[in-house]
Amino acid sequence: LFPESITTEQQSLVLVKRLLAISMSCITYMRGLFPESSYGTRYLDDLCLKILREDKSCLGSLQIVKWIQGCFDALEKQYVSVFFTFFNGTVTEMYQFKFKYKKKVPQMDISSNHREFVAGLCSRDVKQASRLLLRTLYLLLQDLGPLPNDITLSMKLLYYNDVTPKDYQPPGFKEDGSPGGLLFAGDPINLRVGSVSTGFHLLKMRVTTEKKRVRKADINLIQKNCPTEISHQGLDCEEEEEEEEEMKINLLNLAFSQEEVVGPKKKRKVSEPEKLPLNGWK
Repeated sequence: LFPESITTEQQSLVLVKRLLAISMSCITYMRGLFPESSYGTRYLDDLCLKILREDKSCLGSLQIVKWIQGCFDALEKQYVSVFFTFFNGTVTEMYQFKFKYKKKVPQMDISSNHREFVAGLCSRDVKQASRLLLRTLYLLLQDLGPLPNDITLSMKLLYYNDVTPKDYQPPGFKEDGSPGGLLFAGDPINLRVGSVSTGFHLLKMRVTTEKKRVRKADINLIQKNCPTEISHQGLDCEEEEEEEEEMKINLLNLAFSQEEVVGPKKKRKVSEPEKLPLNGWK
């Protein structure tokens, strides 16, 4: 399922691609979006994983597979972070996959702890971290309340402007046509799912949802002070990573608009899918 060893950047890229694909498959499976025929079964030790596949009888699942493939292109180029959202006018759930790249774009680590990239990580440690992230995601999804019937699924790709060409769009995506923040209807909370560091890539995952929809979430996963409106710039901030200085860090980046935070000339590049799955996609 994962590379036997992680000693090269290419092996690390394979790992983070598979983690993204498995996580997105897990989300769609546990939220009951597609029929069983849209998934294959794989095992990571004792953890049974359902993996999306190209099911021609289910157009919705085909669309998600295309989105994942578009994300792979941006990951290979080291341009992107990914946001996967359920919404029905306002956002119901949001899944953030934060990617950081060790070699080519050190400027991304503006406020983060550089010790996150640990030299000489053994493959066993990476595998254990991957398994823990996926297991935590499965347990969290089991505790979330049911989605509304009229839910729509979308994805936002946020780019690191310093390295991303202005005209770049991965396959299946276009320039985002809905500027502004993502608005939650209720009282949202952030839930830290986990992180995996290979020495070449760092993947962090978190879930944001309405507080009332979380039934039994482990209190250790909950992050405080989550605003009801999150700007695209704020989505990319690293406030949850600075736990050692939690009392010193101001979360204004999450509340202000992109223009207020970085100025209109530095507005973050954002892509959205060319097509959204239709309602009643099963």
